[in-house]
Amino acid sequence: MSDVEARAFFLKGESYCNFDLPPYFEFDALLAKLSGILAGKNLGTMLSGNPRDYDQLNHTILNNKDGRFAWRPLQLTHPALYVSLVHHLTEPANWDLLQKRLVFFAKNPQIQCLSLPVESQSTQQDKAEQVLQWWQEVEQRSIELSLEYEYLAHTDITDCYGSIYTHSVPWALHKRSVMKRTENRGNPAFLGNVIDHHLQDLNQGQTNGIPQGSVLMDFLAEIVLGYADFILSTKLKKCQIDDYKILRYRDDYRIFANHPTHCEEIIKAISETMYFLGMKLQPSKTGITSEVIRHSIKADKIDWIGRKQFEKDLQKHLVLIHDLSRKHPNSGSTMRALHEFHRRLLRHKDNIPNVRPQISLVVDIALNSPKVYATIAAIISKLVCSIKDVSERSEILFKIKKRFDRVPNTGHLQVWLQRISCHHEKGIEYPEALCKLVEGRTVQLWNSDWISSKKIKSALSPTKIFNKKIFNELKPIIQSEEVQLFESHSL
Repeated sequence: MSDVEARAFFLKGESYCNFDLPPYFEFDALLAKLSGILAGKNLGTMLSGNPRDYDQLNHTILNNKDGRFAWRPLQLTHPALYVSLVHHLTEPANWDLLQKRLVFFAKNPQIQCLSLPVESQSTQQDKAEQVLQWWQEVEQRSIELSLEYEYLAHTDITDCYGSIYTHSVPWALHKRSVMKRTENRGNPAFLGNVIDHHLQDLNQGQTNGIPQGSVLMDFLAEIVLGYADFILSTKLKKCQIDDYKILRYRDDYRIFANHPTHCEEIIKAISETMYFLGMKLQPSKTGITSEVIRHSIKADKIDWIGRKQFEKDLQKHLVLIHDLSRKHPNSGSTMRALHEFHRRLLRHKDNIPNVRPQISLVVDIALNSPKVYATIAAIISKLVCSIKDVSERSEILFKIKKRFDRVPNTGHLQVWLQRISCHHEKGIEYPEALCKLVEGRTVQLWNSDWISSKKIKSALSPTKIFNKKIFNELKPIIQSEEVQLFESHSL
């Protein structure tokens, strides 16, 4: 991309928020407005305080990972800081530097990064294109490499985004030895320091961790991880290990070699590299195998391929998916199976039998698979609408909410539950701020007390991201195009 194309890409709503929300939440107009206000200007001249001194700059939506106490924070980063950072990155000279560094990091053809953000050239979402990229470049390439290598090792980084050291960004862009000099630390003449400064502003001055939930942060993570690729390449050259291939997709490493000790030495080198950058590997997800093809394909996919995937009876079909989700929670195969079930359900015109048991099954699937919240909501919307009695609908919706109330950190799920219940039962309230916004209540998504510009504060009104017209036009039954990533069955 050129710098102009990159700026337009990062300022798209789906780049700012790359997790699933109902279509009545829109960010394009907000980002465009802020970009216009900040064009040619420095956000630093429009402040009344230091953003690091303020709590709740970003809006955090909590996403439960296992139905119990594991959770992931998805963040809508403060739009003013987000746009300011995009502007700095996409200044022509800065964008040129970033591209050159990424090319430099990729000099070793034996270590391939396959996770740089991509833009869809079709009508499909960028996110769909990214998933397709993983399938083609990681899974299919891994199978091909079984012709050349006898062993495959897997490993990944523990809490990657949460443990990225922000100072490692300037190290990556300008060399660590240069940035360690006293006169260069914090010097805004270096792009790396500008990025580091923004990241700390977004995190109360902390130097550990970057927000999750946007393509921009995925890109910044790739700068650090690309730097790690370069360090790793240097280490392996010193160890005189040259018969190997590494495919990296974000924080996930697939290591191919013809001797198990080479796999072990490479994992050791990756671990040392991560320690140098303040990160560490997950022991539970690290292993070596000689079954290259079998372990190139995810276990959930192999399991689902080997199972009976379809039943004429709707409930039995759902039981098959429920069993898959228990063995492989939060997996891509569970998501794809639910997409197929949803398509089938939408084609069902007659009365749907056993609605309550089916609702219970899909709710139980959602409890430990947050990836499928949107599709689960779509399935429930169809099942609920098949109930003719209005009071029975309300009763079921209250029971669903009560069931999920027992699970901590489900703000993301609440947004989708509201998408279902708003057509049937107005009395259900959800504590998530985005839900309150839909209800017409006053909320503060981003703390902007540190900004002096009235124009920016006006542009940041949360009401700007809620499209009431789209909300009013949505039908009670959620259609495929609202929740499904791909437009066809091809993948």
